[in-house]
Amino acid sequence: MMKNILVTLICLISIISFGQQNDVNKANKEFDKFAFIDAQQIYLKVVEKGYKNIEILSKLGDTYYFNDELTESYKWYKELFDLDSESLAPEYYFRYAQSLKAVKRYSEADQLMAKFNSFKGFDSRSKSYSDQPDYLQIIDFQSGRFEIENTVAINSTTADFGPSYYGGASQVVYATARDTNSFVKRTHSWNDQAFLQLYIADADEAGKLSNEERLSNVLNTKYHESTPAFTSDGNTVYFTRNNYSAGVYRQDIDGINKLKIYKSTKKGKSWSEPIELPFCNDEYSVAHPALSPDGKYLYFASDMPGSMGYDSNDEFTKSDLWVIEIKEDGSFGELRNLTEINTEGRESFPFVSKKGILYFASSGHQGLGGLDIFASSINPDGTLSLPLNIGKPANTEDDDFAFIINDDTNMGYFSSNRPGGQGDDDIYRFVQLEDLKDACEIILTGTVTDEKTGLPMNQATVMVMDANNNTVDQLVTKTNGKYVFKLECGKQYFVRTQKENYSSDEDLFTTPTQSDFLDVPLAMVNKKIPIVDCDDIAPLLNIKDIYFDFDRFNIRPDAALELSKILAFMELYPQTSVEIRSHTDSRAPDAYNDVLSEKRAQSTRKWLIEKGISASRLTAKGYGERQLVNNCSNGVDCTPEEHQLNRRSEFIVTGLGQFSDCD
Repeated sequence: MMKNILVTLICLISIISFGQQNDVNKANKEFDKFAFIDAQQIYLKVVEKGYKNIEILSKLGDTYYFNDELTESYKWYKELFDLDSESLAPEYYFRYAQSLKAVKRYSEADQLMAKFNSFKGFDSRSKSYSDQPDYLQIIDFQSGRFEIENTVAINSTTADFGPSYYGGASQVVYATARDTNSFVKRTHSWNDQAFLQLYIADADEAGKLSNEERLSNVLNTKYHESTPAFTSDGNTVYFTRNNYSAGVYRQDIDGINKLKIYKSTKKGKSWSEPIELPFCNDEYSVAHPALSPDGKYLYFASDMPGSMGYDSNDEFTKSDLWVIEIKEDGSFGELRNLTEINTEGRESFPFVSKKGILYFASSGHQGLGGLDIFASSINPDGTLSLPLNIGKPANTEDDDFAFIINDDTNMGYFSSNRPGGQGDDDIYRFVQLEDLKDACEIILTGTVTDEKTGLPMNQATVMVMDANNNTVDQLVTKTNGKYVFKLECGKQYFVRTQKENYSSDEDLFTTPTQSDFLDVPLAMVNKKIPIVDCDDIAPLLNIKDIYFDFDRFNIRPDAALELSKILAFMELYPQTSVEIRSHTDSRAPDAYNDVLSEKRAQSTRKWLIEKGISASRLTAKGYGERQLVNNCSNGVDCTPEEHQLNRRSEFIVTGLGQFSDCD
């Protein structure tokens, strides 16, 4: 009977497992089609029934991660890593680290990035972490430059993002999934939202947006349109659209519809039928165009061949920034990958300001979580300076992207899915209170540590001086011992740290001629040596051999230099007592060595008393040759170096104000 029951239970378990696996297979098919919402619902049902493994947890976390819901992806990635962190692909260490940042668990995120670094070998994201371990302090240093307001008037409960100036700064065109003009709501399986359409809104003198309406039907289709870029005269627009033209919906070899950039020109009040740019392709995406102020260069995002991480298996989080020249006849020059700023992560949503600063969003550079906004100066030769995170409050633990600014008014907009908006991605208005960066600036960082313990120094004063010894800036370290300063390029500085009871440390350096980060660690020596009774402080204070002239016991100048260390120690520790012990080698008669060592010990004691140390704190004793440190006793043939080891002085801590028995 029991056997039959067991067989029945086994069969029942098999049926249940088979059913769960069927559900997982259905979810995987949806996942592979990028139908993340449908896949997510199935995975959740399977998990609720107690069926979990690496595949389910990783893909469930991915369905949230790829929709930028990092707080939710954190939950499932945590379960994934709790289940098994050893067999996971390196990319999951990066994704989990990004998700940890979204819940402000930066220390754990840094540990994951260190592990990711060890797995990946050379990867620009791990290099960014290695080069800027103090990235949070650097971000804090850049923060506070913007005053931000949610432009509630035009935001909807769905996605609203990617603003672009049109007609100077009097109007803004942006993408929205509100789908207000459609009787039949069509949704995208990636995130279950309506397809994006281009809308236009009026901007008043304060930059506030209103009177939003759908843009021309020529530019909008039944699929996605977003992120337009207009020429300064407003007569040409480049924008992102699904690979859909002339009623034909095209896919790549795997059945995936990619993004392309289309161009349209204005004729009177109408826009021409958009045409795709010649470097677009059915097999990869080209998206999010941005024009240089003179209209001669087009910047965009793409995962085309030649992109960093192009050969990786991560189809969802990689894209690079590219640039191409627009010639006078409308043709295009050579494509160039912006290798100076691209990573194996995602770089996207470029914008070029009138001041020649390229703003873009990145998940590969060190940030607060999700996409952060970065800025990089465009050099005269077209190359780019080191990117800088523009700081809080523009950047948060969530996705922040699609930044544009009017340099004439210091006002602009960006997009974010941070809490407190109308829903999903929202457009935020800002006023820039302070220039983000000079044409060239150096970020100097470092950590002040205790040289002996290696621990960070709290409450250490760090000062930066220029070549004329004038103080440029200074601060007091916190518990992490870190410091950060902004300096000018191509100048000589020295940085110095000071703290009571510690020796100072400093470093002289010349800053590079281009924007860069410099890391200068500083180490301080504790003058207060940690001691206990019966310690010999001679090695602790690095006291060299104290020499006396042959057959003499007077203090020579070189001996006085070493004894000054003992003097400083006893002044620093006024409650300590010290026994001075003098030793000789065995090469003279025993009685003679006893007398000579005693006189030398007393001579040393007298010198310290004359320098102000109380006689009650000092005892002195000569031990002659009775405490040899090797076997070089009477009659033993030893080298001069071996005999030298026995001619030594010891300074034994014998108690706090009273002498103890130290053997």
